Amino acid sequence: MIKVLLFVLCLVCFGSANHGHNRDHHKHHDREHHHHHRYHASGNPFAYGHYYVNPSFVKELQSSIKTATGKVKATLESMQTIASAYWIDKKAKIHGDNTTTLEGILKDASKQAPPPLVTFIIYDVPNRDCDAKASNGEICCTKNSDGTCDYNAGGNCEAGLHEYKTEYIDPIATILRTYSDQVPIVLIIEPDSLPNLATNEGNPHCGNSATKAAYTQGVPYAIKTLATAAPKATLYVDAAHGGWLGWANNLEKFVNIVSQMGIIHLVRGFSTNVANYQPLGTQCPYVKYCLNHQHQSAKCCADPCHLEGQYNPGNNEHNYAMELQGAFAKATGWLPKMVIDSGRNGVPNARQSCKNWCNIQHAGIGHVPTTETHNSTLLDAYFWLKTPGESDGCTQYLPSPTDPFKKGKKCARYDSSCQSPDSIQPSHSGQPYAPTAGEWFDWEVKELAANANMHGN
Repeated sequence: MIKVLLFVLCLVCFGSANHGHNRDHHKHHDREHHHHHRYHASGNPFAYGHYYVNPSFVKELQSSIKTATGKVKATLESMQTIASAYWIDKKAKIHGDNTTTLEGILKDASKQAPPPLVTFIIYDVPNRDCDAKASNGEICCTKNSDGTCDYNAGGNCEAGLHEYKTEYIDPIATILRTYSDQVPIVLIIEPDSLPNLATNEGNPHCGNSATKAAYTQGVPYAIKTLATAAPKATLYVDAAHGGWLGWANNLEKFVNIVSQMGIIHLVRGFSTNVANYQPLGTQCPYVKYCLNHQHQSAKCCADPCHLEGQYNPGNNEHNYAMELQGAFAKATGWLPKMVIDSGRNGVPNARQSCKNWCNIQHAGIGHVPTTETHNSTLLDAYFWLKTPGESDGCTQYLPSPTDPFKKGKKCARYDSSCQSPDSIQPSHSGQPYAPTAGEWFDWEVKELAANANMHGN
Protein backbone atom coordinates (compact mmCIF):
# COMPACT_ATOMS: atom_id res chain seq x y z
CA MET A 1 0.00 0.00 0.00
CA ILE A 2 2.86 2.38 0.91
CA LYS A 3 4.49 1.67 -2.47
CA VAL A 4 1.25 2.47 -4.30
CA LEU A 5 0.85 5.75 -2.38
CA LEU A 6 4.44 6.72 -3.10
CA PHE A 7 3.92 6.00 -6.79
CA VAL A 8 0.77 8.16 -6.87
CA LEU A 9 2.60 10.97 -5.07
CA CYS A 10 5.44 10.58 -7.54
CA LEU A 11 2.99 10.92 -10.43
CA VAL A 12 1.60 14.10 -8.90
CA CYS A 13 5.10 15.53 -8.45
CA PHE A 14 6.14 14.73 -12.01
CA GLY A 15 2.78 15.78 -13.40
CA SER A 16 3.28 19.29 -12.04
CA ALA A 17 6.85 19.56 -13.27
CA ASN A 18 7.63 21.49 -16.43
CA HIS A 19 8.56 19.03 -19.19
CA GLY A 20 9.47 20.66 -22.46
CA HIS A 21 6.13 22.16 -23.39
CA ASN A 22 4.71 23.49 -20.12
CA ARG A 23 4.63 27.21 -20.54
CA ASP A 24 2.32 30.00 -19.51
CA HIS A 25 -1.23 28.78 -19.27
CA HIS A 26 -3.15 31.67 -20.79
CA LYS A 27 -4.84 31.41 -24.17
CA HIS A 28 -5.91 34.66 -25.75
CA HIS A 29 -8.35 34.68 -28.66
CA ASP A 30 -8.43 37.98 -30.51
CA ARG A 31 -11.53 37.60 -32.65
CA GLU A 32 -11.14 40.88 -34.51
CA HIS A 33 -7.50 40.35 -35.37
CA HIS A 34 -7.41 36.59 -35.57
CA HIS A 35 -4.51 36.57 -38.01
CA HIS A 36 -2.38 38.08 -35.23
CA HIS A 37 -3.62 35.55 -32.68
CA ARG A 38 -0.85 34.29 -30.41
CA TYR A 39 -1.19 30.74 -29.16
CA HIS A 40 0.62 29.77 -25.93
CA ALA A 41 1.27 26.07 -25.55
CA SER A 42 0.94 24.86 -22.01
CA GLY A 43 0.68 21.33 -20.67
CA ASN A 44 -1.78 19.17 -22.58
CA PRO A 45 -2.24 20.75 -26.04
CA PHE A 46 -5.54 18.94 -26.58
CA ALA A 47 -7.02 20.73 -23.53
CA TYR A 48 -7.45 23.66 -25.94
CA GLY A 49 -10.60 21.77 -26.95
CA HIS A 50 -11.13 23.27 -30.39
CA TYR A 51 -9.79 20.95 -33.12
CA TYR A 52 -9.36 21.36 -36.87
CA VAL A 53 -11.83 19.44 -39.04
CA ASN A 54 -10.31 19.02 -42.48
CA PRO A 55 -12.63 19.96 -45.35
CA SER A 56 -10.94 17.21 -47.42
CA PHE A 57 -12.11 14.63 -44.85
CA VAL A 58 -15.63 16.08 -44.88
CA LYS A 59 -15.66 15.82 -48.69
CA GLU A 60 -14.61 12.16 -48.52
CA LEU A 61 -17.32 11.44 -45.95
CA GLN A 62 -19.93 13.16 -48.11
CA SER A 63 -19.02 10.91 -51.05
CA SER A 64 -20.01 7.92 -48.86
CA ILE A 65 -23.03 9.59 -47.22
CA LYS A 66 -24.66 9.89 -50.67
CA THR A 67 -25.06 6.12 -50.93
CA ALA A 68 -25.48 5.28 -47.22
CA THR A 69 -28.73 4.63 -45.35
CA GLY A 70 -30.05 4.27 -41.79
CA LYS A 71 -27.65 4.11 -38.84
CA VAL A 72 -24.59 4.05 -41.11
CA LYS A 73 -25.65 7.29 -42.79
CA ALA A 74 -26.39 8.95 -39.43
CA THR A 75 -22.97 7.94 -38.07
CA LEU A 76 -21.15 9.16 -41.18
CA GLU A 77 -23.04 12.46 -40.96
CA SER A 78 -22.02 12.88 -37.31
CA MET A 79 -18.36 12.27 -38.27
CA GLN A 80 -18.36 15.40 -40.43
CA THR A 81 -17.74 17.55 -37.35
CA ILE A 82 -15.01 15.35 -35.85
CA ALA A 83 -11.32 16.18 -36.12
CA SER A 84 -8.63 13.83 -37.32
CA ALA A 85 -4.90 14.16 -37.95
CA TYR A 86 -3.49 14.84 -41.41
CA TRP A 87 -0.60 12.76 -42.76
CA ILE A 88 2.30 14.53 -44.45
CA ASP A 89 3.46 11.24 -45.99
CA LYS A 90 5.00 12.67 -49.14
CA LYS A 91 6.82 15.84 -50.15
CA ALA A 92 3.95 16.87 -52.43
CA LYS A 93 1.77 17.44 -49.33
CA ILE A 94 4.00 20.18 -47.87
CA HIS A 95 3.37 23.23 -50.09
CA GLY A 96 0.04 24.36 -51.50
CA ASP A 97 -3.09 26.40 -50.96
CA ASN A 98 -5.66 23.63 -50.56
CA THR A 99 -6.41 21.58 -47.45
CA THR A 100 -4.58 18.50 -48.72
CA THR A 101 -1.28 20.23 -47.83
CA LEU A 102 0.43 21.31 -44.62
CA GLU A 103 0.66 24.91 -45.81
CA GLY A 104 -2.94 25.05 -47.03
CA ILE A 105 -4.30 23.56 -43.79
CA LEU A 106 -2.37 26.03 -41.62
CA LYS A 107 -3.46 28.92 -43.86
CA ASP A 108 -7.08 27.80 -43.50
CA ALA A 109 -6.80 27.30 -39.72
CA SER A 110 -5.14 30.70 -39.22
CA LYS A 111 -8.16 32.46 -40.77
CA GLN A 112 -10.58 30.90 -38.28
CA ALA A 113 -11.45 32.61 -35.01
CA PRO A 114 -10.22 31.21 -32.75
CA PRO A 115 -7.77 29.10 -34.78
CA PRO A 116 -8.32 25.37 -34.11
CA LEU A 117 -5.59 22.98 -33.02
CA VAL A 118 -4.15 21.12 -36.03
CA THR A 119 -2.54 17.68 -35.72
CA PHE A 120 -0.07 16.46 -38.36
CA ILE A 121 1.66 13.12 -38.79
CA ILE A 122 5.28 13.51 -39.94
CA TYR A 123 5.92 10.35 -41.95
CA ASP A 124 8.58 10.23 -44.67
CA VAL A 125 11.84 9.04 -43.07
CA PRO A 126 14.20 7.27 -45.53
CA ASN A 127 13.48 3.52 -45.84
CA ARG A 128 10.16 4.11 -44.10
CA ASP A 129 8.10 1.13 -42.95
CA CYS A 130 11.04 -1.28 -43.17
CA ASP A 131 9.22 -4.32 -41.78
CA ALA A 132 6.43 -4.20 -44.37
CA LYS A 133 6.37 -6.70 -47.22
CA ALA A 134 6.24 -4.03 -49.90
CA SER A 135 8.22 -0.84 -50.34
CA ASN A 136 6.19 2.01 -48.93
CA GLY A 137 8.86 4.68 -48.77
CA GLU A 138 9.09 7.79 -50.91
CA ILE A 139 12.60 8.72 -49.72
CA CYS A 140 15.11 5.86 -50.01
CA CYS A 141 18.63 5.18 -48.85
CA THR A 142 19.12 3.34 -52.16
CA LYS A 143 16.54 3.19 -54.95
CA ASN A 144 15.61 0.26 -57.16
CA SER A 145 15.30 0.91 -60.90
CA ASP A 146 11.51 1.26 -60.51
CA GLY A 147 11.88 4.02 -57.89
CA THR A 148 11.00 1.85 -54.87
CA CYS A 149 13.45 1.50 -51.96
CA ASP A 150 16.09 -1.23 -52.00
CA TYR A 151 15.87 -2.23 -48.33
CA ASN A 152 18.67 -4.78 -48.71
CA ALA A 153 21.32 -2.21 -49.66
CA GLY A 154 23.71 -1.19 -46.87
CA GLY A 155 25.68 2.03 -46.54
CA ASN A 156 25.15 5.14 -44.40
CA CYS A 157 22.04 6.50 -46.16
CA GLU A 158 23.83 9.79 -46.81
CA ALA A 159 21.81 10.67 -49.93
CA GLY A 160 18.48 9.63 -48.38
CA LEU A 161 19.12 11.61 -45.20
CA HIS A 162 20.16 14.67 -47.22
CA GLU A 163 16.89 14.45 -49.19
CA TYR A 164 14.85 13.96 -45.99
CA LYS A 165 16.47 16.94 -44.29
CA THR A 166 16.54 19.42 -47.18
CA GLU A 167 13.42 18.46 -49.16
CA TYR A 168 11.08 17.29 -46.38
CA ILE A 169 11.90 18.42 -42.82
CA ASP A 170 13.46 21.83 -43.59
CA PRO A 171 10.54 22.99 -45.80
CA ILE A 172 8.06 21.82 -43.13
CA ALA A 173 10.06 23.76 -40.51
CA THR A 174 9.89 26.93 -42.63
CA ILE A 175 6.09 26.71 -42.87
CA LEU A 176 5.69 25.90 -39.16
CA ARG A 177 7.84 28.92 -38.29
CA THR A 178 5.33 31.12 -40.14
CA TYR A 179 2.21 29.73 -38.46
CA SER A 180 3.13 28.35 -35.03
CA ASP A 181 2.43 31.64 -33.24
CA GLN A 182 -1.03 31.81 -34.79
CA VAL A 183 -2.20 28.20 -34.84
CA PRO A 184 -1.93 25.52 -32.11
CA ILE A 185 -0.02 22.58 -33.63
CA VAL A 186 0.59 18.96 -32.59
CA LEU A 187 3.14 16.85 -34.47
CA ILE A 188 3.26 13.04 -34.31
CA ILE A 189 6.75 11.99 -35.35
CA GLU A 190 7.42 9.08 -37.71
CA PRO A 191 5.05 6.22 -36.80
CA ASP A 192 6.70 2.78 -36.49
CA SER A 193 10.27 3.98 -37.12
CA LEU A 194 11.82 3.70 -33.65
CA PRO A 195 9.71 0.64 -32.73
CA ASN A 196 11.09 -1.07 -35.86
CA LEU A 197 14.60 -0.16 -34.74
CA ALA A 198 13.91 -1.65 -31.30
CA THR A 199 12.39 -4.96 -32.35
CA ASN A 200 13.05 -5.77 -36.00
CA GLU A 201 16.83 -5.74 -36.20
CA GLY A 202 16.62 -9.39 -37.24
CA ASN A 203 14.86 -8.34 -40.45
CA PRO A 204 17.69 -7.22 -42.77
CA HIS A 205 15.39 -4.52 -44.20
CA CYS A 206 15.35 -2.89 -40.74
CA GLY A 207 18.65 -4.09 -39.29
CA ASN A 208 20.96 -3.08 -42.13
CA SER A 209 23.34 -0.14 -41.67
CA ALA A 210 21.43 2.18 -44.04
CA THR A 211 18.01 1.84 -42.40
CA LYS A 212 19.53 2.14 -38.92
CA ALA A 213 21.35 5.34 -39.98
CA ALA A 214 18.16 6.70 -41.53
CA TYR A 215 16.11 6.23 -38.36
CA THR A 216 18.75 7.05 -35.70
CA GLN A 217 19.77 10.26 -37.50
CA GLY A 218 16.53 11.18 -39.28
CA VAL A 219 14.16 11.09 -36.28
CA PRO A 220 16.30 13.27 -33.95
CA TYR A 221 16.92 15.70 -36.82
CA ALA A 222 13.17 15.98 -37.42
CA ILE A 223 12.41 16.56 -33.74
CA LYS A 224 15.20 19.07 -33.11
CA THR A 225 14.51 21.02 -36.31
CA LEU A 226 10.73 21.17 -35.92
CA ALA A 227 10.86 21.93 -32.18
CA THR A 228 13.28 24.81 -32.86
CA ALA A 229 11.20 26.18 -35.75
CA ALA A 230 7.93 25.94 -33.80
CA PRO A 231 8.67 26.10 -30.06
CA LYS A 232 4.94 26.39 -29.29
CA ALA A 233 4.08 23.20 -31.18
CA THR A 234 3.78 19.99 -29.14
CA LEU A 235 5.61 16.88 -30.33
CA TYR A 236 4.91 13.23 -29.63
CA VAL A 237 7.19 10.42 -30.86
CA ASP A 238 5.52 7.21 -31.94
CA ALA A 239 5.68 4.22 -29.57
CA ALA A 240 3.76 1.58 -31.57
CA HIS A 241 1.26 -0.28 -29.34
CA GLY A 242 1.03 -2.87 -26.57
CA GLY A 243 0.93 -5.77 -29.00
CA TRP A 244 4.34 -4.68 -30.32
CA LEU A 245 6.36 -3.08 -27.52
CA GLY A 246 4.43 -4.41 -24.49
CA TRP A 247 6.98 -7.17 -23.79
CA ALA A 248 9.50 -5.94 -21.21
CA ASN A 249 12.57 -6.71 -23.38
CA ASN A 250 11.10 -4.88 -26.41
CA LEU A 251 10.17 -1.88 -24.30
CA GLU A 252 13.59 -1.76 -22.69
CA LYS A 253 15.25 -1.57 -26.13
CA PHE A 254 12.84 1.19 -27.15
CA VAL A 255 13.54 3.18 -23.95
CA ASN A 256 17.30 2.85 -24.57
CA ILE A 257 17.01 4.05 -28.17
CA VAL A 258 14.86 7.08 -27.29
CA SER A 259 16.96 7.95 -24.21
CA GLN A 260 20.16 8.09 -26.25
CA MET A 261 18.78 10.47 -28.90
CA GLY A 262 18.82 13.65 -26.84
CA ILE A 263 15.17 14.39 -27.67
CA ILE A 264 13.30 13.82 -24.40
CA HIS A 265 13.36 17.53 -23.43
CA LEU A 266 11.78 18.43 -26.79
CA VAL A 267 8.79 16.08 -26.80
CA ARG A 268 5.80 15.82 -24.50
CA GLY A 269 5.41 12.07 -24.84
CA PHE A 270 4.27 9.36 -27.23
CA SER A 271 1.55 8.40 -29.66
CA THR A 272 0.30 4.83 -29.45
CA ASN A 273 -1.90 2.58 -31.60
CA VAL A 274 -1.40 4.81 -34.67
CA ALA A 275 -3.35 3.31 -37.60
CA ASN A 276 -3.96 0.19 -35.52
CA TYR A 277 -6.89 -1.54 -33.87
CA GLN A 278 -5.70 -2.33 -30.31
CA PRO A 279 -8.47 -1.88 -27.72
CA LEU A 280 -8.53 1.06 -25.31
CA GLY A 281 -9.75 -1.24 -22.52
CA THR A 282 -9.62 -0.25 -18.85
CA GLN A 283 -6.49 0.57 -16.85
CA CYS A 284 -5.45 -1.93 -14.17
CA PRO A 285 -4.15 -0.90 -10.70
CA TYR A 286 -0.55 -1.75 -11.68
CA VAL A 287 1.42 -3.05 -14.67
CA LYS A 288 1.63 -6.83 -14.11
CA TYR A 289 -1.84 -7.10 -12.57
CA CYS A 290 -3.11 -9.66 -15.12
CA LEU A 291 0.01 -11.79 -15.57
CA ASN A 292 0.49 -15.33 -14.20
CA HIS A 293 -3.28 -15.92 -14.55
CA GLN A 294 -4.06 -13.32 -11.88
CA HIS A 295 -7.33 -11.31 -11.74
CA GLN A 296 -8.59 -12.86 -14.97
CA SER A 297 -12.19 -11.92 -14.25
CA ALA A 298 -11.28 -8.22 -13.84
CA LYS A 299 -12.50 -5.95 -16.63
CA CYS A 300 -9.01 -4.49 -17.06
CA CYS A 301 -7.62 -7.98 -17.82
CA ALA A 302 -9.82 -8.56 -20.90
CA ASP A 303 -7.32 -9.77 -23.48
CA PRO A 304 -8.65 -10.03 -27.03
CA CYS A 305 -5.11 -10.25 -28.44
CA HIS A 306 -4.05 -13.09 -26.07
CA LEU A 307 -0.99 -11.19 -24.87
CA GLU A 308 -1.04 -11.94 -21.15
CA GLY A 309 -0.31 -15.63 -21.68
CA GLN A 310 2.86 -14.48 -23.51
CA TYR A 311 3.84 -12.40 -20.46
CA ASN A 312 2.93 -9.11 -22.14
CA PRO A 313 1.02 -6.77 -19.78
CA GLY A 314 0.04 -4.44 -22.66
CA ASN A 315 -3.29 -6.21 -23.22
CA ASN A 316 -4.98 -2.86 -23.87
CA GLU A 317 -3.66 0.60 -24.69
CA HIS A 318 -4.38 2.02 -21.22
CA ASN A 319 -2.27 -0.68 -19.61
CA TYR A 320 0.41 -0.24 -22.27
CA ALA A 321 0.50 3.53 -21.65
CA MET A 322 0.96 2.86 -17.91
CA GLU A 323 3.79 0.41 -18.69
CA LEU A 324 5.41 2.85 -21.14
CA GLN A 325 5.31 5.77 -18.70
CA GLY A 326 6.65 3.60 -15.87
CA ALA A 327 9.55 2.33 -18.00
CA PHE A 328 10.68 5.88 -18.86
CA ALA A 329 10.18 7.09 -15.28
CA LYS A 330 12.40 4.26 -14.02
CA ALA A 331 15.12 4.73 -16.66
CA THR A 332 15.18 8.51 -16.98
CA GLY A 333 12.93 10.11 -14.34
CA TRP A 334 10.70 11.46 -17.14
CA LEU A 335 6.94 10.90 -17.14
CA PRO A 336 5.80 11.09 -20.77
CA LYS A 337 2.13 11.68 -21.65
CA MET A 338 0.35 9.66 -24.34
CA VAL A 339 -2.13 10.28 -27.10
CA ILE A 340 -3.90 7.09 -28.22
CA ASP A 341 -5.29 6.64 -31.72
CA SER A 342 -8.94 5.75 -31.18
CA GLY A 343 -10.07 6.09 -34.80
CA ARG A 344 -10.83 2.42 -35.48
CA ASN A 345 -10.66 0.43 -32.26
CA GLY A 346 -14.37 0.48 -31.39
CA VAL A 347 -14.63 -3.34 -31.64
CA PRO A 348 -11.97 -4.84 -29.32
CA ASN A 349 -12.19 -8.39 -30.69
CA ALA A 350 -12.60 -7.70 -34.40
CA ARG A 351 -9.54 -9.76 -35.41
CA GLN A 352 -8.69 -13.45 -35.38
CA SER A 353 -5.03 -12.44 -34.99
CA CYS A 354 -3.82 -9.09 -33.68
CA LYS A 355 -0.76 -9.34 -35.95
CA ASN A 356 -3.13 -8.30 -38.75
CA TRP A 357 -3.28 -4.55 -39.33
CA CYS A 358 -4.60 -3.97 -42.85
CA ASN A 359 -8.22 -2.94 -43.58
CA ILE A 360 -9.67 -5.07 -40.79
CA GLN A 361 -13.17 -6.40 -41.41
CA HIS A 362 -15.75 -6.13 -38.58
CA ALA A 363 -13.81 -3.16 -37.07
CA GLY A 364 -15.63 -0.08 -35.80
CA ILE A 365 -15.01 3.64 -35.30
CA GLY A 366 -13.60 4.23 -31.81
CA HIS A 367 -13.84 6.98 -29.22
CA VAL A 368 -14.25 10.53 -30.51
CA PRO A 369 -11.28 12.83 -29.83
CA THR A 370 -11.35 13.96 -26.21
CA THR A 371 -9.18 14.84 -23.21
CA GLU A 372 -11.68 13.11 -20.93
CA THR A 373 -9.63 9.94 -20.69
CA HIS A 374 -9.47 7.27 -17.99
CA ASN A 375 -6.36 8.82 -16.46
CA SER A 376 -5.13 12.35 -17.13
CA THR A 377 -1.80 11.77 -15.34
CA LEU A 378 -1.05 9.26 -18.08
CA LEU A 379 -3.03 10.32 -21.16
CA ASP A 380 -3.43 13.64 -22.90
CA ALA A 381 -6.13 12.48 -25.31
CA TYR A 382 -7.83 9.90 -27.43
CA PHE A 383 -7.62 11.21 -31.00
CA TRP A 384 -8.28 10.01 -34.54
CA LEU A 385 -4.69 9.87 -35.78
CA LYS A 386 -5.39 7.60 -38.74
CA THR A 387 -8.32 9.05 -40.67
CA PRO A 388 -11.15 6.49 -40.45
CA GLY A 389 -12.12 5.50 -43.99
CA GLU A 390 -8.69 5.82 -45.57
CA SER A 391 -7.25 2.50 -46.76
CA ASP A 392 -4.34 0.80 -44.97
CA GLY A 393 -3.13 -0.71 -48.24
CA CYS A 394 -4.28 -2.31 -51.48
CA THR A 395 -5.31 -5.85 -52.33
CA GLN A 396 -3.13 -7.56 -54.95
CA TYR A 397 -5.35 -6.01 -57.60
CA LEU A 398 -6.82 -2.53 -57.29
CA PRO A 399 -10.56 -2.00 -57.63
CA SER A 400 -11.72 -1.26 -61.16
CA PRO A 401 -12.40 2.51 -61.55
CA THR A 402 -16.06 1.81 -62.33
CA ASP A 403 -16.82 -1.05 -59.92
CA PRO A 404 -14.87 -1.83 -56.69
CA PHE A 405 -16.03 -5.47 -56.86
CA LYS A 406 -14.29 -5.92 -60.23
CA LYS A 407 -10.57 -6.48 -60.64
CA GLY A 408 -8.55 -3.49 -61.87
CA LYS A 409 -4.79 -3.08 -62.41
CA LYS A 410 -2.21 -4.93 -60.36
CA CYS A 411 -1.22 -2.88 -57.30
CA ALA A 412 2.47 -1.87 -57.33
CA ARG A 413 2.57 -1.39 -53.56
CA TYR A 414 0.79 -4.61 -52.62
CA ASP A 415 1.61 -6.05 -49.19
CA SER A 416 0.40 -9.60 -48.57
CA SER A 417 -0.74 -8.50 -45.08
CA CYS A 418 -3.61 -6.75 -46.89
CA GLN A 419 -5.02 -10.15 -47.80
CA SER A 420 -4.77 -11.59 -44.29
CA PRO A 421 -7.80 -13.59 -43.07
CA ASP A 422 -8.91 -10.46 -41.18
CA SER A 423 -8.61 -8.05 -44.11
CA ILE A 424 -11.42 -6.80 -46.33
CA GLN A 425 -10.89 -8.55 -49.70
CA PRO A 426 -12.90 -10.10 -52.55
CA SER A 427 -12.24 -13.69 -51.39
CA HIS A 428 -14.63 -12.89 -48.53
CA SER A 429 -18.15 -13.03 -49.88
CA GLY A 430 -19.59 -9.65 -50.79
CA GLN A 431 -16.38 -7.66 -50.19
CA PRO A 432 -14.59 -5.40 -52.71
CA TYR A 433 -10.97 -4.89 -53.78
CA ALA A 434 -9.07 -2.42 -51.57
CA PRO A 435 -7.51 0.82 -52.87
CA THR A 436 -3.94 2.03 -52.23
CA ALA A 437 -2.96 3.17 -48.71
CA GLY A 438 -4.39 6.60 -47.93
CA GLU A 439 -7.09 6.43 -50.61
CA TRP A 440 -10.73 6.67 -49.54
CA PHE A 441 -12.27 3.22 -49.03
CA ASP A 442 -16.04 3.59 -49.20
CA TRP A 443 -16.93 0.01 -48.26
CA GLU A 444 -14.60 0.09 -45.26
CA VAL A 445 -15.86 3.39 -43.82
CA LYS A 446 -19.45 2.14 -44.02
CA GLU A 447 -18.51 -0.99 -42.07
CA LEU A 448 -16.59 1.11 -39.52
CA ALA A 449 -19.69 3.30 -39.14
CA ALA A 450 -21.98 0.27 -38.80
CA ASN A 451 -19.85 -1.03 -35.90
CA ALA A 452 -19.06 2.37 -34.32
CA ASN A 453 -18.54 2.81 -30.60
CA MET A 454 -17.73 6.50 -30.47
CA HIS A 455 -18.48 7.30 -26.83
CA GLY A 456 -16.88 4.39 -24.99
CA ASN A 457 -20.09 2.51 -24.22
